[in-house]
Amino acid sequence: MKKRQVVIKKSSTNRTSSVRVRYGECQKNHAANIGGYAVDGCREFMAGGEQGTAEAVSCAACGCHRSFHRREVDEVLCEGSSTSDHV
Repeated sequence: MKKRQVVIKKSSTNRTSSVRVRYGECQKNHAANIGGYAVDGCREFMAGGEQGTAEAVSCAACGCHRSFHRREVDEVLCEGSSTSDHV
């Protein structure tokens, strides 16, 4: 189950910017308190609950907070079409 956040911004120049945010593998170091380095191998963030709830920021696979997962941002710029009527 992949959850993605999409934000659409409209500007006055008739361009639309779409930003897609995806959270990749977990980067939490579970052995930091003993001076080592060990990750759990979680490959992708899966929300633990519905969007808008406290569980939505907790990964269902590894239990870590979403902030421990690598954030990937894709921005897409789209040209808008003219809305003028042709007679």
